[in-house]
Amino acid sequence: MTQESLKEGISQVIISLEKEALEKWNNGNPDGFLDLSDEDVVYFDPFLEQKLEGWEQLKAHYEPLRGQAQVNWSEMIRPTVQSTGDMAVLTFNYNCSTLAGEHYHWNCTEVYRCNPANEWKIIQTHWSLVKPLG
Repeated sequence: MTQESLKEGISQVIISLEKEALEKWNNGNPDGFLDLSDEDVVYFDPFLEQKLEGWEQLKAHYEPLRGQAQVNWSEMIRPTVQSTGDMAVLTFNYNCSTLAGEHYHWNCTEVYRCNPANEWKIIQTHWSLVKPLG
């Protein structure tokens, strides 16, 4: 297997994992992202004043949001995966529309690490709004 085909395979896996987690999230279920996140995950969100550190903090943040997200349309735009060894960085734009008629345009960066069990886990998440609030 060539280095290029290996990177392409990693890219396909990472994008697929992210799409599956987003699909769950869009139906109010944060478990896709909780399952993907490693114990030492760091999470940035424009609606939070500080970053979250660790899976337990992420879970505590997500639990009150369970069942809240109701997205009727979304698209992942131009996903790019850059990988080397056991690390991969996924960047993409994300547009969505909620059942309440709200529209959001996001930037997202996810840093994945492949663990000894050969599972890709998120260790850093950064969401920002394309057009900041205010």
